[in-house]
Amino acid sequence: QVPLVESGGGLVQFGGSLRLSCTASGFLFGSYAMSWYRQAPGKERELVARINSVGRKTNYADSVKGRFIISRDNNKKTAYLQMNNLQAEDTAVYYCNAEGPSSWWQDYWGQGTQVTVSS
Repeated sequence: QVPLVESGGGLVQFGGSLRLSCTASGFLFGSYAMSWYRQAPGKERELVARINSVGRKTNYADSVKGRFIISRDNNKKTAYLQMNNLQAEDTAVYYCNAEGPSSWWQDYWGQGTQVTVSS
């Protein structure tokens, strides 16, 4: 059983939108903060957005503020990343991450989903 499964990536035109989903299983999703990271070719993985366990606090990288929205549905055990006005520099593999409330809890990573923005 894979703890986190991402979906929704693909090829999109410059200025377009995509919504990524990350569905969890096998752990207490509602106790975990959820984040989206991305890694472009030749670059380090970077944090894109984070949402706390109850969905009341969000943080964004400066590069995506005003364009991306992170959300979650704890009943569906799913986190989302709505990406609008996509730019070429948003091209990357996007990963979701589940962060436990303390270091004693295991963190989880998804397998990644490719987002490619074409001009």
